[in-house]
Amino acid sequence: MNIASPSPDPWQPPADYMQVESKLEGVQVYAPRPKEDLAAAPKTYTCPNCGQTTRFDVSAGGVVCEYCGYSVAADAIKVGRRADESEFTVEVMQDASHGWGVNRQELHCDNCGAELAVAPDQLTASCPYCGSNKVNVRQAASDKLRPRFLIPFKVKREDVRTRAAAWLGKGWFHPKDLSANVLMDRFVGVYMPFWTFDAHLDNNWRAEVGHEHTTHDKDGHPHTHIDWSWKDGAVTVNVDDMMITGNSHISHLILSRIHPFDLNALETYSPDFLAGWHAQAYDVTLPTAWDEARAKMRERAKDACYGDIHSSHVRNFSMNSDFADEAWRYILLPIYLASYKYEERAFQVMVNGQTSKVAGQKPVSWLKVWLAIAALLSPGLVLGLIGLASLSSGRGMIPLLAGFGLVIVGLILAVILYRKAVDSEAA
Repeated sequence: MNIASPSPDPWQPPADYMQVESKLEGVQVYAPRPKEDLAAAPKTYTCPNCGQTTRFDVSAGGVVCEYCGYSVAADAIKVGRRADESEFTVEVMQDASHGWGVNRQELHCDNCGAELAVAPDQLTASCPYCGSNKVNVRQAASDKLRPRFLIPFKVKREDVRTRAAAWLGKGWFHPKDLSANVLMDRFVGVYMPFWTFDAHLDNNWRAEVGHEHTTHDKDGHPHTHIDWSWKDGAVTVNVDDMMITGNSHISHLILSRIHPFDLNALETYSPDFLAGWHAQAYDVTLPTAWDEARAKMRERAKDACYGDIHSSHVRNFSMNSDFADEAWRYILLPIYLASYKYEERAFQVMVNGQTSKVAGQKPVSWLKVWLAIAALLSPGLVLGLIGLASLSSGRGMIPLLAGFGLVIVGLILAVILYRKAVDSEAA
């Protein structure tokens, strides 16, 4: 009797490996399990003297109890642009710390999907991104990378209110009933996630480059020709600290208007800075942010190559870019965020927590805008009509030309005004 030999046991990965996502269908990929974060247990911020909740105070530069005056400096070191950068390796990701390193709750907005990490005693009833009251509270996720550096808040909340009130009062084409009070109690200090990237790019370009050549015919009339020839060259571009936001819910347009941040003020991350403040975990992952950064770096390299051509006539351009010395950092930057509603529309305002620069959306009274545009165009149109009516008498040419000029000037000013109004509401 033949007895079939048992089939060999299927291959099993080592105990310290786990299956990860594979980009090839039917192929299983395994990688080392992330090492357990052996950092100190999460901190809770209660005053050792009176037991009340403490918070990071901008003026003191440390954790302060507002009840008994207890204070302690934040456990951090100022590193600036010398802050360590990380390579794109499995070992780096494996050794990275995760979570906030402090007990945090998470607010989830059912309206816009934003998730905001807050201290257990700092729960708010509305979302600072869209103003919705449909928020749920849950335990903050601990699987996200822990930031290694941040810029602490430097601007006091009282100064934010003053700057925001002054900003909100600017602009005659906004509604009269737009009161600064709609913003004063809505600002939330949030540490926002950002990725920064460095890279060295060696770029080789090739294109047909044209140079103008002027000749004269037998009557002496000039004719311009373009002589085309193939050219090539090499350009090196070094990119330092290209910044990509890690938050998909924030307005990138408004965010760009409160830049820049001075990265020379970077300090090593400590949970102390989060005491009494909100923090936003990234939802734009490192690979996604790196893809965006690479695309922007290629555009920068393309501009550099075009600058190397020294001609405005270029066709059939091609470029090959080799990336080297790629590095990244995950940092937090201080931003005051507020949202308010006017006539059932949501508007967002941001303040740079390092420089106090204000930017955001303000509603526009479009009736004022259209009346102003009509006032800009009316003098030219009226003068032009007078000129037309006087042409038969031979005296209408001057007012007609003057009216035409005034219409052109009025149109230019009207377009500028219209764009300012649109930009005021844009997000």
